[in-house]
Amino acid sequence: MNYADVSWMLTSSALVFIMTPGLAFFYGGLVKRKNIINTIMSSAIMMGLGSIMWVLVGFSLSFSGDIGGVIGDLKWFRLNFDSLTDATLAYPNTLAFAIFQMMFAIITPALITGAVAERMKFSSLVVFVTVWSIVVYYPLAHMVWGGGILYAIGSVDFAGGNVVHISSGVSALVLAILLGKRKNFGKATYHPHNIPFVFLGAALLWFGWFGFNGGSALAANGLAVHAFMTTNISAASAMLSWLIIERIANGKPTLVGASTGMVIGLVAITPGAGFVPIWASIITGALVSPICFFFITAVKKKYGYDDSLDVFGCHGIGGIWGGIATGLFADKTINSAAAWNGLFLGEGALLVRQLAAIAITIAIAVVGTFIAFGIATLITKGIKVSYKAEDSGLDISEHGEQAYPAFNGMD
Repeated sequence: MNYADVSWMLTSSALVFIMTPGLAFFYGGLVKRKNIINTIMSSAIMMGLGSIMWVLVGFSLSFSGDIGGVIGDLKWFRLNFDSLTDATLAYPNTLAFAIFQMMFAIITPALITGAVAERMKFSSLVVFVTVWSIVVYYPLAHMVWGGGILYAIGSVDFAGGNVVHISSGVSALVLAILLGKRKNFGKATYHPHNIPFVFLGAALLWFGWFGFNGGSALAANGLAVHAFMTTNISAASAMLSWLIIERIANGKPTLVGASTGMVIGLVAITPGAGFVPIWASIITGALVSPICFFFITAVKKKYGYDDSLDVFGCHGIGGIWGGIATGLFADKTINSAAAWNGLFLGEGALLVRQLAAIAITIAIAVVGTFIAFGIATLITKGIKVSYKAEDSGLDISEHGEQAYPAFNGMD
């Protein structure tokens, strides 16, 4: 056992873990005062539910055995292996790898919750993400990282462009459409109630993302260092790009805009962090901002869907761009896991496979979301809160708590 590698994996796991509370603050600051408890709880529940599901079945379905290139088996049900010495997966320690991957399984369904903020029953959300993890997340983790079909076709995804961001972003859009709009959507103007919380959450996400991407090297080595740097540079580039767009479009740069730019820059570099040159991370980040800005401000307005916190516009579209950018800029001298260079380095085979993997991921996310929605609706007898509950706020109606009990002003 290489103790340096194990140390880096455990450190990275802790970094990724803090991303879920970071996401809770990021989303919580963006909603109304009367819904912040519910919004934070929607992320917090994943820390418990995702952990237990991962130990019982998630890790086994993702990484043990293979059934048709789609999903694993239950050989490692309840982590049924020697937790101290097993190195079956050729990583420093199988349990260390399971811990690291558990953090991804926690935050991915939490990302979806931003699209349905302020209007989904909490019990329904719990059922939905339980089913969704089984029918979408675990199969995709197996297909990409567990030797399944997306790995077999030669596509690459360093830290979760397909598995985490495209899957959650597309599922968020489908769920938001199926759930329906908030009561006053399109009639009332929505403003973030706590912008400092938004920045705090984004900063924690940026901090944790060093483990998210750097830890995906699965060793304390040069590739981890490289992924660490590309992660930072893409986030920085996207933040600056977003602020420039805001300045041109609206006349003023905003802290919410800076926070959004940071996050989408991190999303975009995730699939290519350990495959593309550092200079390419600047381009990846700089271009993701205008792409996502267009979807958030123009496409969403045109089609009128109520993606509350723009999960599809940020994670779905940012992840798709990141997968394409990997196909454009990948350099196999950086990471031999890529069988081909990107299109800008003279080869088109990888880009074709990246596009195929994106299409398959979208299809799985759409179908899986319909299944999870149907089961959640059946079990909880409808998944949308009443208009009365929406008016009073989900903090009171769903949890009986208030974040700001002394506040008496208008929301």
